[in-house]
Amino acid sequence: MKKFDKVLDTVMRFIMALAMFALLAGGTWQIFTRWVLRNPSTFTDEFLRYVLIWASMLGSAYCFYKDEHLALDLVKDRVKGGVRTALLIFIEAAILFFVCYVFIYGGMQLAMNATNKSSVMRIPFKLLYACLPISGIFIVIARVIKYAQMLIDRKGGK
Repeated sequence: MKKFDKVLDTVMRFIMALAMFALLAGGTWQIFTRWVLRNPSTFTDEFLRYVLIWASMLGSAYCFYKDEHLALDLVKDRVKGGVRTALLIFIEAAILFFVCYVFIYGGMQLAMNATNKSSVMRIPFKLLYACLPISGIFIVIARVIKYAQMLIDRKGGK
């Protein structure tokens, strides 16, 4: 389990680093063409927008993986015992339902049914919309790893 966890962490960090590098390179190219060449690049605005969408969706999946996502802790920190356990299970079930239904199912439907292309780069929107199911799959894998690790820790008496 730990080995798979480490591989997933490395893959997600590499993809996010690649997206950040693409943002840096695209932004630098836009500034260079606008200020030095005095002929602004036409594709960088659209390119940077799409890379930012991918980077933010994969970044949110990584936040779920590291358990650093946004959470409303106001209620769950005030309850104790069995109610707290039930509430935590409900929250996790709600997260998984939302991610599976909206990100994975909805994103796949959106990606499969998209027929239009971007205006400047002529990239199919299927490619842009694919970030939803991919990040959703990463989120589900991250949660499953968390649950499996909790079970292993519980059985190990830790």
